[in-house]
Amino acid sequence: MTISTSHLFQPISIGQVGLKHRVVLAPLTRVRADKNHVPSLPVMKEYYTQRASTPGTLIITEATIVAQKAGGMSNIPGIYNQKQVDAWRQIVDSVHETGSFIFSQLWAHGRQASEAQLKEEDPSFSLVGPFPIPIDAEDATKPHELTISEIKEYVQLYAAAARRAVHAANFDGVELHAANGYLIDQFLQDASNQRQDEYGGSVERRSRFGLEIVKAVVEAVGTAQKVGVRLSPWSPFAGMGIDDPVPQFSHFVSWLKQEFPDLAYIHVVEPRVAGDRDNETRLQRRHAANDFLRDIWFPKPYISAGGYNRQDAIRQANARENELIAFGRVFIANVS
Repeated sequence: MTISTSHLFQPISIGQVGLKHRVVLAPLTRVRADKNHVPSLPVMKEYYTQRASTPGTLIITEATIVAQKAGGMSNIPGIYNQKQVDAWRQIVDSVHETGSFIFSQLWAHGRQASEAQLKEEDPSFSLVGPFPIPIDAEDATKPHELTISEIKEYVQLYAAAARRAVHAANFDGVELHAANGYLIDQFLQDASNQRQDEYGGSVERRSRFGLEIVKAVVEAVGTAQKVGVRLSPWSPFAGMGIDDPVPQFSHFVSWLKQEFPDLAYIHVVEPRVAGDRDNETRLQRRHAANDFLRDIWFPKPYISAGGYNRQDAIRQANARENELIAFGRVFIANVS
């Protein structure tokens, strides 16, 4: 098989979008928004337009906070007010002019937030999570355990952000960031969720928060075809990592497929990557692999991310007819 006939360079549809190839821009935090979390123009417009220059490319934006209190990091973009929407609309329109497509990745930090940054932006903001377990055992700062009413509020914050993204900023869809130890992932994993109520204590209950968000977001945008979900079952990033993630993530993905068979895709981080770095603990977990999720999700579109080079990407795309490959570092590398 030649490069030109490889599946990696063949068309595929995700939801309502027809891509011309299967090379995807992974979400990459660039810290280029202003202090009010408004995307900076023209630099962010130029950045995304450059990476969309090959027509038919899928672009997934950097993680974008669904509310100011869901952040806790400086210079990251949001999509919770009109100024942010207006800036994103210019970026989206520019990407569309190239003939490419763009999804907004929706984000809430939870216990990963900087409490100092939260308090600087608004003294009423606090570090939150599913349970008062800090990221690091040596960290004395324990997150506030979200109440049931606060959990319901976060579900609606995701829905409102998705509605703005699709219906106001004109994104082709949204991706829910349920990976890398951020808020949805914190609820999924017992490393951070020791609740004993409807949101914790079992595989099914730990899945509830994420599943309620998916339902609300699908309703907000009007179709599951405009919604994707990102997961990282094996990553130890930010204090995450459970002994056997297979039961938890199998349940979550099986439910997604059953309830929303038209979901645009799932996007799964390979075990060899942990957040923004290589996963050294994988050396002690040689059984770690995402094939259990590939098997559950097949034949629906599946995006794989994490440490791919050209040869590995071609090989993986050829092995699974429904697979796309997301690249991060090579999309921002200086080739000179």
